[in-house]
Amino acid sequence: MTSTAPATARRDPATLHAALRERVPELGIDLDTWTRRMMRWHFSPETGSDFWLARRDTLGFEPIGDVDGFAALRLFGLFDKAGLRAAHPRELLPRGYRGRPFRVFETGGTTGPPCRVVNVTRLAYDVEIYRTVLEARGLAGGDILAMTPMGPHAYGHFVEGLADSWHGAVHAIDFDPRWVKTALRSGAGAEPYTEHLIAQTLPLLTGERPGLLFTTPRLLVELAMRLPRPLHTYGVRAVCTGGTSCTPAEAQFLRAEHLQGVRWIDTYGNTLVGHALQGDAVPGAVLPPDVTHSYHLPPPFAAMTVVDPDDPWREAAVGERGRVRVTTLLEDLFLPNLLERDSAVRTGPHPWFPWDGVAAVRPYEDDPEDAVEGVY
Repeated sequence: MTSTAPATARRDPATLHAALRERVPELGIDLDTWTRRMMRWHFSPETGSDFWLARRDTLGFEPIGDVDGFAALRLFGLFDKAGLRAAHPRELLPRGYRGRPFRVFETGGTTGPPCRVVNVTRLAYDVEIYRTVLEARGLAGGDILAMTPMGPHAYGHFVEGLADSWHGAVHAIDFDPRWVKTALRSGAGAEPYTEHLIAQTLPLLTGERPGLLFTTPRLLVELAMRLPRPLHTYGVRAVCTGGTSCTPAEAQFLRAEHLQGVRWIDTYGNTLVGHALQGDAVPGAVLPPDVTHSYHLPPPFAAMTVVDPDDPWREAAVGERGRVRVTTLLEDLFLPNLLERDSAVRTGPHPWFPWDGVAAVRPYEDDPEDAVEGVY
């Protein structure tokens, strides 16, 4: 990865894909080639993790050889998160990374006990990709207010890495998403904890005047309703969100009443799959009616497919709603065919991101797991 963004990315967002490939050359590798490379990495005794090497003899096929491209990952079937939840982090660390420092990140526990993953290189990729997206929009630089989960959660560490990339400061709050989810499951409600988060945020917003605010859509709604004046008057140039969803009516309310003069960049994803990047409504973008943007997960690190809820191997047509299925193909983490708890409309490629995407994301209504979004 290089350290300086191409000037064209700052001048013309339409060149964003080229800028991403220059910054992260792996994005130029085709998905089939990368899939074969990841099979050799994850299932070779020298480089694979104990987690996948222990499962190799039970698969009924030979990952190195039988998986000759991305489509052949269907041989793995659907991924069951139960094994990941039970795994020790060192079982997940690839042997090829032994001797290198690593961190353990945990999911928010939306659908039950959290999953743990290891990070050696993936966060650096996430930072580089997202920084390129911000630079393409002329938004990189300055200080960040992080109204995000911290501790074992990847989101806060990602924001810190982003600020470090341009020598900015991060002003963070104490934010434990599991506390509020426990309160919601018990019937206590999220209001007291939401007030706790906003009470920490307001003095930082007023006193530090950060250029960027990172938070979740749900908390952005709650924060906006408590601000005495529009967000741009606090020095905020852009709000970057990820995590929970908000309704189209709430999004319209935010844009009309509170985000005048402030860019809003949303991502779709989570700790297990990474960041699907926002593609705006620009010439050449084909979006569903009344939808302002789509989300595109950059291959070959991950791939997102919209499938028939009754047949997870039948891909939905462009414009059709279905359930989201994702595959993560990182050296840090391999997760084949994970059914997400979301439904979405499949979109075609975007002028900025020439990969299929999704739009109009919402929770999948028939998800059998106990999904509790809360504030994250």
